[in-house]
Amino acid sequence: MRRLLLKTLLLPLALASASAAVFAQDNFKVMIGANPGGGYDQCGRGIGKALQEAGVAGSVTYENKGGAGGTIGLAQFANASKGDPNAMIVVGAVMVGAIVQNKPPITLSDATPVARLLAEYNVFVVPANSPLKTMKDVVEQMKKDPGSVKWGGGSKGSVDHVSVAMIAREAGVDATKINYVPFKGGGEATAAVLGGHITVGTSGLAEFEEFIKTGKMRAIGVTAPTRIRGSDIPTLVEQGINVSIGNWRGVYGAPGITPAQRQKLVDAVAKATKTKSWAETLASNKWNSALLTGDDFGKFVDDDTARLRALMLKLGML
Repeated sequence: MRRLLLKTLLLPLALASASAAVFAQDNFKVMIGANPGGGYDQCGRGIGKALQEAGVAGSVTYENKGGAGGTIGLAQFANASKGDPNAMIVVGAVMVGAIVQNKPPITLSDATPVARLLAEYNVFVVPANSPLKTMKDVVEQMKKDPGSVKWGGGSKGSVDHVSVAMIAREAGVDATKINYVPFKGGGEATAAVLGGHITVGTSGLAEFEEFIKTGKMRAIGVTAPTRIRGSDIPTLVEQGINVSIGNWRGVYGAPGITPAQRQKLVDAVAKATKTKSWAETLASNKWNSALLTGDDFGKFVDDDTARLRALMLKLGML
């Protein structure tokens, strides 16, 4: 009788323990190598929310560490997260460009490729009261006096910076003479445009869209090869400036994790990209899904690094 009573009392506890084991969820940490308010930040928090919605993350904590195109955050991540199977860092073309130009001691080869998530194109804006109405106006002023046009965007070596150098080269202006101001995050760039501290700002469309719609900024061009769906912003190409360049973002895991741990991260992120919240993140930011995982993603990053290095050499940026 005592044995039966003991079994009856312990059975619910055993079932609860088994249930907890089945539904146990990992606690993820996401490093964002930029200040709040920009594309890196939106990407990191968007995938974190999707991981929770997909049921693969119990909680997600975020850390913003801006500066040097994300390489300061990368160095901290690589040193502090070794072997952590639930740590990830947001990466992208901006970081690749910064690595190529600045040659930091810690690079993406010191972390573990997990997944490319999205692709996007940059938009160029001027303050609403700017006398420059079109990209042609900007180019004409730059031809007269390169230093008089103050461009603002992501870090030096970023896609933002490279796109400006490409515009200068197309206009016959020495790309090394452009007046480019780097910012640590989209929020800073937005404030600089609204305050009239820079002549032209460039970033992802989502970061400026609210201000374009309310008339506080004027969009004068986009780096896409064709117009972005649902947008009437003219491309640089259709304005006679043969420049088209895209941006991408993804996530890397910590150094020193096992192949099985990486695969678990890949599976978790892939599952997260199928959620409603991730679809909403893509739509609200005008991003295109571009999922690529594991070794395929690692090869893509290696190829993109070589492509950006060649382009920056051609533009005289290295």
